[in-house]
Amino acid sequence: MASVIHSFDPPERFVAGTVGPPGQRTFFLQARTGARVTSVALEKQQVSVLAERIDELLDELISSTDAEAAIPAMPPVALEDNGPLEQPIVEEFRAGTMTLSWDSADERIVVEVFPFNDATVVEPGTPEEEIEEPEPEEVLVVRLPAGLARAFSKRAQAVVGAGREPCPFCGGPLDPSGHLCPRANGFRRTTVEPDA
Repeated sequence: MASVIHSFDPPERFVAGTVGPPGQRTFFLQARTGARVTSVALEKQQVSVLAERIDELLDELISSTDAEAAIPAMPPVALEDNGPLEQPIVEEFRAGTMTLSWDSADERIVVEVFPFNDATVVEPGTPEEEIEEPEPEEVLVVRLPAGLARAFSKRAQAVVGAGREPCPFCGGPLDPSGHLCPRANGFRRTTVEPDA
């Protein structure tokens, strides 16, 4: 059976966003062209790593001597997108493996997102010749000009950082009711409101 490819080259909009309150947020990548919208659920850490890798790749391209494309060091203000996710959100699949590359012919960042599949989980120590990767049922392919990629990265980092405040002692996320802090020997630490 052939894979369903959700292709956006380039999208009118490609953003990371969340649904739900801090501590219970669901993260999404969302691409839109016209009325066609594709939403893929993923983990917070996946959003963070994707944003970091995009910035790293663009920074490497800027510093390389053979880079012919005009790659912005900062996201162009005109491309910044702080709007909410497109509604209704229909999850196409949950992200597993993601790949990132640079297409020098088209001067585009290429993001490929493959669905999570239990069959792709490999036990440590499995010989490479025994690893059999199944053909994915769906894949999201987004091809971004450098400026749009920078804007995606900036928003994604802001979305990741907008969650729960970190505990000043252990760095773990603080709920409004506090949390069991390992640095307090299992006692509950709470956020303290400053006196007015």
